Amino acid sequence: MAPPTGARAQPERVVKRTRISAAWVAAIVGVLVLILLLIFILQNQDSATVNFLWMSGSLPVGVGVLLAAVGGALLVALLGAARILQLRHRFRKANGGRHQA
Repeated sequence: MAPPTGARAQPERVVKRTRISAAWVAAIVGVLVLILLLIFILQNQDSATVNFLWMSGSLPVGVGVLLAAVGGALLVALLGAARILQLRHRFRKANGGRHQA
């Protein structure tokens, strides 16, 4: 239904997203991922032998896959941190050591 002629249209309310709302969304997504990981580990309880260098042992397949994923994530985080430090060093060098906010 169109507004009557001469009547002003009401402006739409814009809901601003805040950092706290983004944190809540991230927390909810994180909990859902953890639930999926727990289901994965519980469904993959068959034991597997794992050999690494001179060490050998057995653990559930789900735990082994999870440990491999955590190791990969740590490697990616380490490389990302090294790149950030490299870029910060280049920025400081290019700006003569001045810090800009």
